[in-house]
Amino acid sequence: MTDLFTLEAELRTDLGKGASRRLRHANKVPAILYGEGQEPVSLTLEHKNVFRAQQEEAFYSHVLTLNIAGKPVECLIKDMQRHPFKDIVMHLDFIRIDANHALHTNVPVHFINEENISKTGATLAHHVTEIAITCLPKDLPEFIEVDLVDLEVGQTLHLSDVKLPTGVTSDELAKGESHDQAVVTANAPKGSSSDDDSEEATEAAAAE
Repeated sequence: MTDLFTLEAELRTDLGKGASRRLRHANKVPAILYGEGQEPVSLTLEHKNVFRAQQEEAFYSHVLTLNIAGKPVECLIKDMQRHPFKDIVMHLDFIRIDANHALHTNVPVHFINEENISKTGATLAHHVTEIAITCLPKDLPEFIEVDLVDLEVGQTLHLSDVKLPTGVTSDELAKGESHDQAVVTANAPKGSSSDDDSEEATEAAAAE
């Protein structure tokens, strides 16, 4: 999978909408690389290579390498524009990274042991699908795992309950306790509340 995250790129001097349309007709993708205090650089990539790579979830949270005129540049994908109904990547935005500078990005959340909740008849409400983090490039995880093995019915896990990898911090938690977002909730099985109400009503009637 490593090769998917190394992409060949060519410098692009022919700019504008017309030039971009011509590139797409030639099965190429216009792109731009910016960040780290350097001038933005316009690029061209092969569509087939980009399309294959973007099918991997890790592509969006992995340190990528662009080979530009024989020089490797490490970056992250910052934005991707797709055709509204065709399987075509229209444009890419890459942002440079520095091994010594912390980066801010979002990484996907993977929930494990969900079957423990399903067995109870409860339903899971996923409040987030990704978490905003800060870390050095070497510590960047492809995803964050949230283990639901101890989650009980009616309980909600928050960001503060999530064990982040070493060297990784939550951007939201850094803002204070009021930003301790809900991550996932185990909702009671449907009808359980009404059943409890019925039992309470029966007991009350019997007592009278």
